[in-house]
Amino acid sequence: MSPVVVLVGPPGAGKSTVGRLLAGRWGVPFADTDTLVEQKAGRTIADIFTTDGEPAFRALERETVAEALTTHDGVLALGGGAVLAEETRQALVGHPVVLLSVGLAAGVRRTGLSTARPLLAGVNPRATFAALLAERLPVYRGVATHELATDALDPEAVAEHIHTLVGSEVAGRG
Repeated sequence: MSPVVVLVGPPGAGKSTVGRLLAGRWGVPFADTDTLVEQKAGRTIADIFTTDGEPAFRALERETVAEALTTHDGVLALGGGAVLAEETRQALVGHPVVLLSVGLAAGVRRTGLSTARPLLAGVNPRATFAALLAERLPVYRGVATHELATDALDPEAVAEHIHTLVGSEVAGRG
């Protein structure tokens, strides 16, 4: 058992929103690893970061992603930083992985520089987001089998593009 598609990308790219739309379109379950981490820990990601630190969160995230990649048979959205772990990048090999990319302006607008996103909290969240994009984009591209820029698209249009990109692969699994 494995996901029909895995969505990766920075915060604000639309992974969760688009993932739900795709799952509904294909009649498969949807899972978001950030939500799975929170369920497993019994608390929010922001609380895990504050109380235990980022390394503890990343360890729980790696474990959760590895489990989801072998047990979830629908659309899987990974947390924005999940692909930073080498183990996760290796586990993604052979899966259909779609990178939803987003530029700085759209990403900042969509995230609202939310305090629910611990890595965007701080003195200059816009600069933090820009640095995050610069650091992670090559990593996202390294795991992706497809890439789709989402800045000028609404979630339905993004879902339609992904359906066109990988829909035949999904239909072939059924």
